[in-house]
Amino acid sequence: MKISEITDYIESVAPLAMQESYDNAGLIVGDRKAEATGALISLDVTEEVVDEAISLGINLIIAHHPFVFGGLKKFTGANYVERTLIKAIKNDIAVYAAHTNLDNMLNNGVNSKIAEKIGLQNVRILSPLRDKLSKVAVYVPQSHAEAVRNVMFAAGAGCIGNYDSCSYNIEGQGTFKANDNCKPYVGEIGELHFEAETRIETIVPQHLTGKVISAMLAAHPYEEPAYDIYPLQNDYNQAGSGIIGTLSKPENATDFLLRIKKIFDCGSIRHTRLPETPIQKIAVCGGAGSFLIEDAMRAGADILLTADVKYHQFFDARYPFVLADIGHYESEQFTKELFYELLTRKFSNFAVRLTKVKTNPIKYV
Repeated sequence: MKISEITDYIESVAPLAMQESYDNAGLIVGDRKAEATGALISLDVTEEVVDEAISLGINLIIAHHPFVFGGLKKFTGANYVERTLIKAIKNDIAVYAAHTNLDNMLNNGVNSKIAEKIGLQNVRILSPLRDKLSKVAVYVPQSHAEAVRNVMFAAGAGCIGNYDSCSYNIEGQGTFKANDNCKPYVGEIGELHFEAETRIETIVPQHLTGKVISAMLAAHPYEEPAYDIYPLQNDYNQAGSGIIGTLSKPENATDFLLRIKKIFDCGSIRHTRLPETPIQKIAVCGGAGSFLIEDAMRAGADILLTADVKYHQFFDARYPFVLADIGHYESEQFTKELFYELLTRKFSNFAVRLTKVKTNPIKYV
């Protein structure tokens, strides 16, 4: 199996178009066309993880965090990034990262895995992405409207929330006149033709627009199909920062945090003042999610579980809302499990290993 088959599948679950602008998700090192001897899954990529891959005879590391973010001008081994990169290249180890694109997905995402671990129900994206949707409108002879609609849906168009195959259809009349260089599907050369047509409108994630248009053109009977693409500012409710959901029943705040500490094996949890009343509506964001404090409070969350909260940011949490920092590694550790489940479900005969290296650089006394 080629490395590209594995990375293409991951990107079908977490498209690179969903990553944040500062991110560096994707194949960082390696040849997409190379045969994969196995995959080693880790949260981070360090020299120790590369050594483990070498010892196992595995030539692909799949990680959550990219170990290269900015441009590198020298490769002298002066820091762990350079040393890790040099070792990976010397030993033909490919490194792939799915970072904020995997964070941002409602389904099969980092935060959905956290929500699953703590038993959240009725989950939704806390802060949806914007400017990620387009509307495609195409004019089709009525005889072919159903066929064209169906191929567009199959290519990824027409999904709104938990609904699929969504479209709006308007019956009307189109006109055209074919010149001498045409081979019209209907009508005669040089004559104005009137055709009963359907205008099909549907929503398309922008990263799938090319695929949807190609499918539509292949199914459309006209030599020159007429269609429009409109960028939308609608929220994309299938992707964004953080997740919010509810516990099956209210829980004492202290008991809840003690349960979180056990599930995530936290050395400690830093948090603001706890309310005397039970909590039930929970917001989560793996990694550094303090930028979601206002979103969580606006959404009516009782608590936001995240990491990397700065001292003064704790003041932004207005009682009885609780802000809790459970640690960066701790909050994202189950991403390894998520990768493993995705890959073994798709590639049942492919060797997938979880790293035995605990890459968390932070220790507690």
